[in-house]
Amino acid sequence: MNKKHRFITGFLSKKKIRTQLYMVYVVAVFVPITIVGIYLLTYVSDLLTTYYKDSLRAEAIRIRTLFSELTSDVYDKTTDLMFDDEINRILTTQEYPADKVSNSVYYCPAINNLVYANVDIEDITIYTDNSYADNYLHFEAITEELEQEEWMQRAHESYVSFWTTMEMVDSNGKSYWNLCLVRRIAGIGDDNMAVMVIKVKDGYIKGRISSKEYGIRILTDNNVTCYSPITSEYGESVDLSIDWEDDYFFSSGTYWEDGKQLFYSVTGLGMYQSTSNTYIVTTSDTAYYEIRKIVLTCSLILFAALTLPLLLILFFTTHFSSRVMTLRQEMKKVSNQDYDIIPEFHGEDELSEVFSDLQVLVKTIEEKNAQVYASQLRDEQLQNEQQKMEMKMLASQINPHFLYNTLESIRMQALTAGNKEVANSIKLLGKSMRYVLENTGTGFITLQKEMDYIETYIAIQKMRFGDRVNFEVAVEADIVLEEYLILPFLVQPVIENAIIHGLEGITENGCIKMNLSVVRGYLQLSVTDNGIGMNEEELSRLRENINKNTLNASTSIGLGNIDRRVKLCYGEQYGLSVRSNVGKGTTVVIRLPLERKEV
Repeated sequence: MNKKHRFITGFLSKKKIRTQLYMVYVVAVFVPITIVGIYLLTYVSDLLTTYYKDSLRAEAIRIRTLFSELTSDVYDKTTDLMFDDEINRILTTQEYPADKVSNSVYYCPAINNLVYANVDIEDITIYTDNSYADNYLHFEAITEELEQEEWMQRAHESYVSFWTTMEMVDSNGKSYWNLCLVRRIAGIGDDNMAVMVIKVKDGYIKGRISSKEYGIRILTDNNVTCYSPITSEYGESVDLSIDWEDDYFFSSGTYWEDGKQLFYSVTGLGMYQSTSNTYIVTTSDTAYYEIRKIVLTCSLILFAALTLPLLLILFFTTHFSSRVMTLRQEMKKVSNQDYDIIPEFHGEDELSEVFSDLQVLVKTIEEKNAQVYASQLRDEQLQNEQQKMEMKMLASQINPHFLYNTLESIRMQALTAGNKEVANSIKLLGKSMRYVLENTGTGFITLQKEMDYIETYIAIQKMRFGDRVNFEVAVEADIVLEEYLILPFLVQPVIENAIIHGLEGITENGCIKMNLSVVRGYLQLSVTDNGIGMNEEELSRLRENINKNTLNASTSIGLGNIDRRVKLCYGEQYGLSVRSNVGKGTTVVIRLPLERKEV
């Protein structure tokens, strides 16, 4: 695998980028899309061809079923006429009716009732060589002209019924075609000849088997159209390869007719109680063109899928090669110590970044001597500053410790002198300073340490303000101060603000209450004073200043800084909020996450 990879990368690296992109297009786009496209086109064409052929066959089978029912029904309805006594009497009579008068017409009730009672039968005519029967309606004499008709000759040869088409002439002299059942009547003696012709009503056939989507033709076994929605096609033949002896024949395909390519399906039908076969032909003159249209559409999509990427590749390679050549020329100028390069290189891609690096490189080279000299001076200055900083850091470490030790010495002197009050004050001040010294720069401390520092701070304030400042702490039962961590110096500025601003003007019984609780999964520290409070305008201004961090010592001490520290450390959902009422005091709430100390 590594050898193949090296071979491919080595081969491509010897070609220009434009050629590489063209090769990638051919291998990754053109060849796969062409193969898949040709397969899909072939598949879609075959699928649509199969669909139309199956649809035509299903339609032919539907028509065959209906046509078989229709013709069988006609045959059954006329069977009784073959043995009707009245018809037999008429066919064998050798005399005229007793009441015969000139131009009189007599009816055969059986035929007359059957014709008028059935919508599928247009007419029934019995052709006979008995001239006496000619006086009855539906009976006609067999003339020499009729003897020459193919269907009459066929009837002479056999008593088996058959189906055929006959050209008729209506009362207006207009010819038309009918599908007819021809049945020779037996039992009238060897000297008599009678053939019954049942004409099926064309409109009834059309109503039963018509189709708006497909063309239909029904052919007799002598290739003559016996039914078609198009009247002009009656009696015509079709140029299809059909086995006229096979009543189960089936075939499908395409053929040309009147300059159009048609899909067709042929299915055979052996007629009920007959020697005749009929063949149902269903055609579609749109299937071929629908398939061609869909295949053409898919071909256009395939062409677009190949052409659009090619156009994009051509545009991109031309644009990219032009930019690469420009970059190469500018880099060659720099390599020849010509630093007068173009000021801009359009784009925001990697080439632009390379050109930006080239600009930086050029600027660096042009200012090399000045940078070297400035670097030497800067190194000397940094060394001096570093020495000063080290001295300051050493002093900053020594001074607080020195001051704390000095305070401890003064406290011991006060104790020696018996002045316990002064000694206690110095002790509290030293304890406060030690807390500040130890926790400056510390990330987190326990809640217990912060509260110890608050107690020390309150004790110092009590020495200053006396009964004016009182302090109460309420800790929720579930909170263990040693287990929770907070930022140092978070609560003291809030209490200092309450003393300076909240209790301003309070001469006695001033009270600051601190409450530690867990509210909806947050650690909530609230500081409430019973001071003068604020009106809505003052409270709104204070909140705005906290959000903008524009507070100063004259307004509120460190509240904005606390809010900013909490949000920076924990997120925007945490922080400080203030509520107040005039004459009822102010409450400052700090909301923190529940962070436990790792054991």
